[in-house]
Amino acid sequence: MADIPTYDLNDGTTLPAIGFGTYPLRGEAGTSAIVSALEAGYRLIDTAVNYQNEFEVGEAIRRSALPREEVLVASKIPGRHHAYDDAIASVRESLQRLGVEQTDLHLIHWPNPSQGKYVEAWRALVQLQKDGLVRSIGVSNFTEEHLARIIDDTGVAPAVNQVELHPRFPQDELRRVHERLGIRTEAWSPMGKRRAPLDEDAVTAAADAHGVSPGQVILRWHVQLGSLPIPKSADPERQRQNLDVFGFELTDAEMAAVSGLAEPDGRLFGGDPDTHEEM
Repeated sequence: MADIPTYDLNDGTTLPAIGFGTYPLRGEAGTSAIVSALEAGYRLIDTAVNYQNEFEVGEAIRRSALPREEVLVASKIPGRHHAYDDAIASVRESLQRLGVEQTDLHLIHWPNPSQGKYVEAWRALVQLQKDGLVRSIGVSNFTEEHLARIIDDTGVAPAVNQVELHPRFPQDELRRVHERLGIRTEAWSPMGKRRAPLDEDAVTAAADAHGVSPGQVILRWHVQLGSLPIPKSADPERQRQNLDVFGFELTDAEMAAVSGLAEPDGRLFGGDPDTHEEM
C-alpha cells in the first residue's frame, strides 16, 4: 500500500490527501464496498446523515479490524438540524449510528441560507469540538460570504470546506479564499460524475505520458492543486487505482491543460449554495 501524504489542518490535526466517498453505498453491498476501501488503504471515510449509511460505515470499520484511531470518519449535519439544539442532537445521533465515541470531522452539509440557521449549527459544532465529541469541524458547500459570517460570529474558521470541484468546475476563486483563511479544500464529485472529462485530450494525453488511467490523472490534478478529493467506487480494483496517484507528477503544462477544461458554470446539477437547499 502506498503511503498517503497528509495535510495539516488549522486546528492541529491532519487528514490524508485522499478520502473515500460513500454516497450512495448502502446495505450489505455498501458495507462490503467500504470494507474493501479500508483494505485498499483508505483512512478517511466520508458519510452524512442524509446518505442514510452511517450504520454501514460503522459496521465496515468494525469488520475491517483496523484500530479505531487509524480510521478517520467524517459525517454531516443535514439542513433540518441547523437549530443549535437540533445540531447537537444530530451529531450525538450520528455517533450512535456509527458506533463511535467521536467523529474525526463533522461538517454542515449545506448552508441553506434562506433558513438562516447555519450560524447556529456552526456554534453547535464549536461547542461539540470543545466537548470532545468531534475532533475537527468544518462545512460543506459554503461560499466566501457564508464562511465570513460564521468566522465573524465565533472567531473559529472551519478546518475544511467540502465543495463541488472537478476539472469542469475548478473553483479557483474559492480555493484562493480558503488559502487566505487557512481552510483545507475538500472535493466532492472529484471526477465530475457523468460529465467526467475522461476522454478529453488534456486528460488522455497526460494519462498516456505517465502510463496511468484518465481517472488517476484527474485525482492527481486535485492533489497538486491542494484539493482533497473523496472519490467513490464500489469496485476494489478501481478503489486501489484511485488511491495510487502519488507515484507520478503532472507537469505545469498538463496541470494547466486539465484546468483549461473549466466551464463558466460547470456545476453538475445547478447546486449553487446561495439557492440550492437540502433538508
